[in-house]
Order: sequence, then structure tokens, then C-alpha cells
Amino acid sequence: MSSILDFLFSPYNEYSTLDVLLELTAVILGFMSVWFSKKNNIWVYPTGMVSTAIYVYLLFYLGLLGDMLINAYYFSMSIYGWYYWTRSKDGMDLNPISKINNSEYKTSQILFAFAIVFVYLVYNIFDMWNNMIAYIDTITTAIFFVGMWLMARRKIENWLFWIVGDLISIPLYLYKGLALTSFQYLVFTFIAIAGYFAWKNEILNVEK
Repeated sequence: MSSILDFLFSPYNEYSTLDVLLELTAVILGFMSVWFSKKNNIWVYPTGMVSTAIYVYLLFYLGLLGDMLINAYYFSMSIYGWYYWTRSKDGMDLNPISKINNSEYKTSQILFAFAIVFVYLVYNIFDMWNNMIAYIDTITTAIFFVGMWLMARRKIENWLFWIVGDLISIPLYLYKGLALTSFQYLVFTFIAIAGYFAWKNEILNVEK
């Protein structure tokens, strides 16, 4: 047991107290944001924006450029999502939860390809292709790019992207020495699964 704890938390010996507190704050706010998303609650965005702003700093410091960029993208997409989710007319929600359409499916493909190329170029510019983690980081970035856009558009399929990306991120962050963040993605996976079924029920109730 002691050796497991040492593996999980020994990397924190190299971090400042401020960085540990920042990660803990980002994790807590991240939990809140995903939970609010599951509940289809607009508070998903303010909590998520603070969490992602913290991660932009932490991930830049750790050299995870792909994930740093995805968090910067989350922040900007949250502004759009906040606007999109709150649009209404005569008290009626103009953009309720729905399934992806053909146009959005094509946009998702374009976003995925764009994210792959963009992060590839960023890693080339900074000469960061030093291990397999860079390639995994590129893939997760593309997955989360699409997931975040679909969430902002209130599409149920966003949860499928979160589930896959979260599962990949659990060992990724554990390897990088961010045990708290790895645990966060583990919990995210279960919330994402619950979120998918909660949103599915919402769609079924509307269709009745």
C-alpha cells in the first residue's frame, strides 16, 4: 500500500504548495462542472471556465501542450456554450438537448482532423516529439475538441467523446505525475456515463 501511495504522490514533492493547491482547486471545480453538465445546468460553464484557466497554467508548466491547448479551447468554447444554452424566446428554450444532425456530424469530423493537424504542428514547432505521450496527447486533444463543441451545442453524443477521452486520460495523467487529475478523469468517466443516460431520458421525455 505504501509503495502505491509513493507512486501516486511522490511527484508532488517537486511541486510548489501553490501548484498543488491550484490543481486541487481545478479538480474540485472540474467535478462541479461535469456534474452540472449531467444535470443540464448552466453552472457547467462558470465552474468549468475557472477550472480550465487553472489547467492552462499547470499544463504549460508540465509541457503537455496538447492538453494545455484543449483547456484554452474549453475556455473559449464555454463562452459560446454559455450563450447557446441560455437562448430563449417567450420563456421557451431555443436549444434543448438533441441528437447530432448530418451537418454537425461533418463539422465534428472537420474539428477532429483540424485538432490532429494543429497539435501536430505545435509539437513540431516546440520539438516536443520526445516520447509516446506526445502522440497520445494529440489523439485525446482531438477527441476532446469534438466533445466540447458537441456539449456547447447540447448534443447527447458529446458524452461518448468524453467517455473515450476520459478513459485515455486516466493513465496519461498518472504517468505525468498528476494523481489528483488522474483520479478526476476516473470520476469523470462515471459521471459521463450517467450523463449520457440522463440526457437520453430527457430526449425520450420530449419525444413522448
